[in-house]
Amino acid sequence: MSKIRAEVIVHGRVQGVFFRQSTLETARALELTGRVRNCPDGTVAAIFEGEGDRVRRAVKWCHHGPPAARVNNVEVSWQDYRGEYDCFKIGY
Repeated sequence: MSKIRAEVIVHGRVQGVFFRQSTLETARALELTGRVRNCPDGTVAAIFEGEGDRVRRAVKWCHHGPPAARVNNVEVSWQDYRGEYDCFKIGY
């Protein structure tokens, strides 16, 4: 299977509800690389890289997030795999 990349912006009640930590755990369980961070506008941005089906599962997870989150919208930009990251982390 081929590798892909997805850049995701999650809107709603997504800060202060363990969204980043839960995204980290989800991405690592799926053996993805990339990052997740809080943005000044109240959204959460993530980049997922890895096997296509696993990246799609991570993006699907972002549509609901952890139990305390209330996701209103998820913007996804599908891209070619870059191999930019060696692990998944919180931050830039």
